[in-house]
Amino acid sequence: MSEQSKSPQAPDRTPRVVIAGAGMAGVQTAVALREQGWRGAITLLGDEPHQPYDRPPLSKAVLLGKAEGSAFDIDFAALGIDLRLGCPVTALRPAERVVETAEGPIRYDYAVIATGAEPIRLPGGDELPDVHLLRTLDDAERLRPVLAAQHRIVVVGAGWIGAEFATAAREAGCEVTVVEAADHPLAGALPAEVAAYMTDWYTDAGAELRTGARVASLAPGAVALADGTTLPADAVVVGVGARPATGWLAGSGVALSPEDGSVLADERLRTSVPDVYAVGDCASFPSARYGTRLLVHHWDNALQGPRTVAENIAGGEAAGVVYDPVPYFWSEQFGRFVQYAGHHVDADELVWRGDPAGAAWSVIWLRSEGQDQAGEAEGGAGRPVGRLVALLAVGRPRDLAQGRRLIEKGALLDRERAADAAVPLKSAVR
Repeated sequence: MSEQSKSPQAPDRTPRVVIAGAGMAGVQTAVALREQGWRGAITLLGDEPHQPYDRPPLSKAVLLGKAEGSAFDIDFAALGIDLRLGCPVTALRPAERVVETAEGPIRYDYAVIATGAEPIRLPGGDELPDVHLLRTLDDAERLRPVLAAQHRIVVVGAGWIGAEFATAAREAGCEVTVVEAADHPLAGALPAEVAAYMTDWYTDAGAELRTGARVASLAPGAVALADGTTLPADAVVVGVGARPATGWLAGSGVALSPEDGSVLADERLRTSVPDVYAVGDCASFPSARYGTRLLVHHWDNALQGPRTVAENIAGGEAAGVVYDPVPYFWSEQFGRFVQYAGHHVDADELVWRGDPAGAAWSVIWLRSEGQDQAGEAEGGAGRPVGRLVALLAVGRPRDLAQGRRLIEKGALLDRERAADAAVPLKSAVR
């Protein structure tokens, strides 16, 4: 045996990015790194055994058996991405620059936290075989035969997932009752005056919506409500929200929000630990546009954020790319295409465009900027103007497309013209 063969193997010092999470945010980060010219190693860790897949089809085509899956059409091997499936992360040890996994430690030069969010569960639900969640491909496949059997289903939660699942269940011919603890659907996303018009959507689709209804307990074949009502249920689907999947970061030094458990990323999506980034559903970030920290659990955020992370890693400190998007999401429910852009919490005024009882309408949120000084200078009365900060469109995609661009520009709108649904939003700009 030669002396060379006896010597210990030199450690691999190829620069490496380790991405924890193989959902949309993790996959897009890996792809964007290659697009940005990163020539080092990329290791992508997924806790599920399936090829990485897109989640929106799970509550639609996959659930109804119209598609077998929604895997991303990406050749990971051709991109030089080391994809490891069924390999959940268990810890982050920055002092050793290591991500711990079920298969052992992996060294990193940069780490990206993209572990997404995990659904909130109801007490006792995990012990009952007829209680379901809808977050993963396995969840959708378990629910597919439930819909095919046209069971009586109780949906807990009238948020986006609850509404989308109820839509699919009714399409499959199931008897559906939706229970919501708040006094209107989409309580976590929209004000009551807007969401109130969506309650009739359930009735029109043949589903029963019970608001102000809290679940007291779950039992085989039944859901007991706090008011004493018992609802028979062949199956229960829980959709009461999700929280960032960040428990595995305990002891890592990565700062987490005490309110929601999200990773407290900065404006470049860096965490409190050097060379560690966070993106997607698990991370909140400061928005200069809205003057607050945002936690966005939607597909577009998981698509856009990775580009910022990749540019900052590939370009180094000199890159300095800031992430401050206009949040955007969409939902298909009860035959309607619903889109939202922006952040309406700090708005002063809500303006309707069209009849909310009709099939197509929108609503915009403005932050008051006083009177139109140009009108006053011309000798006329000043007209109220406001800065567009958010928009909800139901069956009005043009409003959404124009409104999203105007929000990005910080455009001021003439309030009266903006209230006229026949006037394009771009024509209401002052």
